[in-house]
Amino acid sequence: MERIFLVTGATGHLGNTVAKALKAKGEKVRGFVMPKDMSTALVGLDFDVIEGNICDIDSLDQLFQGLQGYELIVIHTAGIVNIATKHDDLVYDVNVNGTRNIIKKCLKYKVKRLVYISSVHAIPEKPRGEVIEEIWDFNPDVVKGLYAKTKAEATRLVLESVKDGLDVVVVHPSGIIGPNDYGLGNLTQLVLDFIDGRLGVTIKGGYDFVDIRDVTKGILAAVDKGRKGECYILSNQFYTVKEFLDLLAEISNKKKIKVVIPMWFAVWTAPISEYWYKLRKKPPLFTVYSLFTLTSNACFSHKKADRELGYTTRDMRDTLRETVAFLRSEHRMRKTKFTEYIDSSRFVSDSYKNLTSFYISLSSLFKRSQAYYYE
Repeated sequence: MERIFLVTGATGHLGNTVAKALKAKGEKVRGFVMPKDMSTALVGLDFDVIEGNICDIDSLDQLFQGLQGYELIVIHTAGIVNIATKHDDLVYDVNVNGTRNIIKKCLKYKVKRLVYISSVHAIPEKPRGEVIEEIWDFNPDVVKGLYAKTKAEATRLVLESVKDGLDVVVVHPSGIIGPNDYGLGNLTQLVLDFIDGRLGVTIKGGYDFVDIRDVTKGILAAVDKGRKGECYILSNQFYTVKEFLDLLAEISNKKKIKVVIPMWFAVWTAPISEYWYKLRKKPPLFTVYSLFTLTSNACFSHKKADRELGYTTRDMRDTLRETVAFLRSEHRMRKTKFTEYIDSSRFVSDSYKNLTSFYISLSSLFKRSQAYYYE
């Protein structure tokens, strides 16, 4: 039986990368996107795009209808990655209730397999130095942060659906970075701020960063090789933020950042960062929650995925090089008019300029070094 892939969140960073990889393999694809989604992520791709809201269970029917005679494979990438401090009902509604709706429709339309994109954040942290591996019992009460809690609860729902006869596989990506990010997520924004010269200092800490195309290959391998009811970590390796930015400096011929500020200062100023990025209508690079993440144990093992899925990872230099090339091709490497105004206005005092540009500048401490923070 010929199969067709139904990809939720098809214009998202991971969703559009998965859709493009499937089309490159000659697979039939149908994408599910929000109504009036203006993203250019799917421009030029020849496949059906269905508009609807994952939180509206009735609107999901059109994603599955009219496909008699096809074997249905659902790749559920739709979700909200959120590092903000305040609670957001939408994050819970999309990540948990939206996933519950997908499960119901998969059962109704007798889907062959559901691949759910969870997160390493759904897995409880172990003491520093211990390796974090796959688990099967997910509990939102034992992880920290709204995003982690919603992914843990949704993962539990997905695995429980096996009892109802649904064939599911769960993957847990770590910190995703790479090209095709049309929405400018946190890590892509970090790269852009560094290349544009707005990042002059960094902080201690780090995380496991992985190329989105490696995650995509892991997801597609999970479709055919993953075992029913199993989970697979799709990680890479740990990098300090300084190491990450040093690699970016090397491939972009930029100066390396030498100033590393103490964590206490970053935590103290985190609320200012969130407010500043809210004014700019961009995702914050640095919040109390993200700082917690940077200091947590990020020693994830992908040995199970290596062994069972044939999972591999690439050199981070290649990832960053191609991320920069993507941003250039999309003409994203330009300062906003607001930033240019802040930099040039004669009517803004130096002290106010430094405050509003805090994640443009820490000049009062570091000789007018223009800077943003990344968690």
